[in-house]
Amino acid sequence: MATTSSGLKPAQKAERQRISQQQQGLSHGGNSLTRSLNNGQQSLRSKDTKPPTSSSSSSRRSVTPTYRSYSRDFDDGNDPGRVRVAVRLRPRNAEDLLLDADFADCVELQPELKRLKLRKNNWSSESYKFDEVFTETASQKRVYEVVAKPVVESVLSGYNGTVMAYGQTGTGKTFTLGRLGKDDQSERGIMVRALEDIVANISIASDTMEVSYLQLYMESIQDLLAPEKTNIPINEDSKTGEVSLPGALAVRIRDLDHFLELLQIGEANRHAANTKLNTESSRSHAILMVSVRRSAPEKVEDDISSRDKKTRSNLPVVRKSKLLIVDLAGSERLGKSGSEGLLLEEAKFINLSLTSLGKCINALAENSPHIPTRDSKLTRLLRDSFGGSARTSLIITIGPSSRHHVETSSTIMFGQRAMKIVNVVKLKEEFDYESLCRKLEIQVDHLTADLDRQQKLRERDKYDLEKQLLECQDSLYETRKNLVSRSEFLEKENTRLELEMKDILAELNCQKDQNSLMQDRIADLEISLKQSKLHQLENSRYQKVLADTTQMYEKKIAELIKQLEVEHARSESAEEQLDAMKKRSGDHQKLIQQHEMENSKYQRALAETTQIYEMKLMELTKQLEDEHTRFEAVQQQLDLANKLLADYQNSMQGQEEISELRLKLQEMHQLHESTVNELQSLISEFKDRTQEKETISEELYAVQEKLSAEEKRRKTIEQELLKLKKSAPEGDKDFEDKKSYMKENVRGTSAFGTSVNLNKSGPLRETQSIQRATIAKICEEVGLQKIIQLLTSEDSDVQIHAVKVIANLAAEDVNQEKIVEEGGLDALLTMLRSSQNATILRVASGAIANLAMNEMNQGLIMSRGGAQLLAKTASKTDDPQTLRMVAGALANLCGNEKLHTRLKEDRGIKALLGMVRSGNSDVVAQVARGMANFAKCESRAIVQGSSMSFYEVDNVGWSSSIFMILMNCDYCSTSQRPFTSNGRWCT
Repeated sequence: MATTSSGLKPAQKAERQRISQQQQGLSHGGNSLTRSLNNGQQSLRSKDTKPPTSSSSSSRRSVTPTYRSYSRDFDDGNDPGRVRVAVRLRPRNAEDLLLDADFADCVELQPELKRLKLRKNNWSSESYKFDEVFTETASQKRVYEVVAKPVVESVLSGYNGTVMAYGQTGTGKTFTLGRLGKDDQSERGIMVRALEDIVANISIASDTMEVSYLQLYMESIQDLLAPEKTNIPINEDSKTGEVSLPGALAVRIRDLDHFLELLQIGEANRHAANTKLNTESSRSHAILMVSVRRSAPEKVEDDISSRDKKTRSNLPVVRKSKLLIVDLAGSERLGKSGSEGLLLEEAKFINLSLTSLGKCINALAENSPHIPTRDSKLTRLLRDSFGGSARTSLIITIGPSSRHHVETSSTIMFGQRAMKIVNVVKLKEEFDYESLCRKLEIQVDHLTADLDRQQKLRERDKYDLEKQLLECQDSLYETRKNLVSRSEFLEKENTRLELEMKDILAELNCQKDQNSLMQDRIADLEISLKQSKLHQLENSRYQKVLADTTQMYEKKIAELIKQLEVEHARSESAEEQLDAMKKRSGDHQKLIQQHEMENSKYQRALAETTQIYEMKLMELTKQLEDEHTRFEAVQQQLDLANKLLADYQNSMQGQEEISELRLKLQEMHQLHESTVNELQSLISEFKDRTQEKETISEELYAVQEKLSAEEKRRKTIEQELLKLKKSAPEGDKDFEDKKSYMKENVRGTSAFGTSVNLNKSGPLRETQSIQRATIAKICEEVGLQKIIQLLTSEDSDVQIHAVKVIANLAAEDVNQEKIVEEGGLDALLTMLRSSQNATILRVASGAIANLAMNEMNQGLIMSRGGAQLLAKTASKTDDPQTLRMVAGALANLCGNEKLHTRLKEDRGIKALLGMVRSGNSDVVAQVARGMANFAKCESRAIVQGSSMSFYEVDNVGWSSSIFMILMNCDYCSTSQRPFTSNGRWCT
């Protein structure tokens, strides 16, 4: 056959490739992915099959004729991804043989035609066609080979697969799927046989298989292999839509015995209970998840491009597939199963999840744009099985008993709708990055060995460097010794210079004395040379200059002495700083030489300036040549001392520069360390910001999903509201005809126990029955809880329609208990308390009157202040219809003698009797009915010995009320019975 691995024709293959390319370009959530798949399936069916005839539209209508075929010819070649549905009939059990002994089976099988007939009665039946029909004698092996083995083979080929059992409780779902077959190997179920085939066809060395066993119990996912793991979350990939359970335990299977042990552990942890329909009824949905990972055969698919062949030919390819075996809990009716307490809660959650699954199946079968997969965790787990990329087989189990005809019909219709679903089966291949990772790890090991060798070489180099460092340290020690010896020599030189400086200072003092003598002589010369004032002035000017220079030299000598003392102190600290002069001594010597050269320049400049001054002195003071020559000698000696001091000072300045460089180096090191710390803190802060960004994006995505879900929910509520407005009765007249008083009169029992004939016409009764059917249909479609929620709406029109529906539903005894349980009574009393709308008050009072027909509801109404609210409503309205409803409710409460005292305290009886003043015949009739109920209870109490007579309660107006009733008795027609003087109906 010239088909691909998935069984498609070339035209279908090209179309599927186009659809897969479109799907890869999408980045939407699960709903958009489902819509695109459905569109692709429709386009495939439109190309490969003929357009549907009118039979497709007729198949959606209700089953009304005596015989109609719901079959459709399904061709495996045209729809390879279509959900395959098989039906299995359970044999009769002892209960069926006992209770249905006189009745024929409601199911007739035609396995050769793959059909079954569902009988309504002896002359009416319906025919359905399935992919396979199993009789009650079908073996477990044949069921597995037909239903599950093709799916298992697809899983081994790299496709996802699902095998699911659906049906009423007690019809053999768990027997078909999870039977272990300990005593009889032929009774092994699909789970054991499927794992046996998978283990036999995989290689333990290269392939892997992991198993997870879960249960969905009361909308909580629990791990059957690890019972401590409860409420496991569901994760969905936003790009691929793949559903995963990261919290579930995945056990790698070694052999079939290992799997059987795990299966026994899971079955022991699964919730089961005894009901009327099944002694071992499963109370949870069990899901067996088998993940298979196999290496793909070394061949290249036709649709892989040549470029991908070149770039990716070196990478190994693996196929990952998943098999889901789903054992659904059985649907059940509470009246038949007798569930109570915890069993009742379990049944509610089971029916809720199965209802959500049915909605998804209906939406997929009708190609609806929206698939409500998020309504239940079951539908989220089975998202890929229906409308996804998995190959799915469904086996529905039914029973032969006519007592369960409704459940059998519902199961068959579920299977028929599931057959219309077509999945896009995809081969899941990906590159084997794990084996590639192992190769890279080997390369990393080789590189690590090379790195170790290089590390050894580095250590050897380090040893050589350390050896050289020791040698340098030795040489530095030698240099240090030399510097110490030199410093000692410099200290000796300093002491010698100090002695010389003392001698020089003494000579200078002598020079000062001589200078003073010279000044005296000059003064004498000035006296003698009065003739030339100019010469005297110049002489005095030069004398001042000489005095200034002398003072300047004295100051310099004092400063030099102080510097010598400071340098002496520095020389003592220089010994401690010699360690820092190890590697930089050469550079320092160069700096010292530079300083010496600069000092020589300064000395030359000073000598030149000195010579200039000396020349000037020679010219001006020829008379002082002898003294000047001596002064020059002293000046030369002083220059030598300055030179020595400058040399020493330069050496000390070099040491200061070394210490400054050392401090700068330490500061640079500290700055480097602070920079590294800041860089590390910035890196950690960047990582934290990245994580915060990721969490914020995830929260934003979750909020978007919640908003979309709320938007969808709002739209559904608006649609239900429109349906409610269209279907609910519009006129008050229609509503009035459906009150509980009509129900009471139709029963034929009055408040006094006498028969009353309403003489209703035939067309009116037909209209009422149609309206009741409409209201019941609305309740089934919308739901009683949602209708009660609409009572709190802010729109008054919505409240009016909702309260009318509740009032009509309250007219039936079957619905009263549900209304009270769902909070309908509290909502009606709240409306009486807060609403000002006359229509709402009238209809709410009528609904409370209907609920007051039940004795249990009467106590609830009184305990929640219903009588006070009714009395308050009667006091603030003059509408006859509203008064009639309020009077009817109070009249019903008067029929319970336990409530008489409470009615008197809550002023309910006073309000009832006060409504006689309205003069309306209907209101007066209801007041009379209430008085009659009160009198009837009183007579019964008198017989028992305790009563509250008319005389005791006459202060509320019994006498005046009876008088008003007699005054208004002209409303009675010939069909009504007037009151007698003793308060009883006339016969």
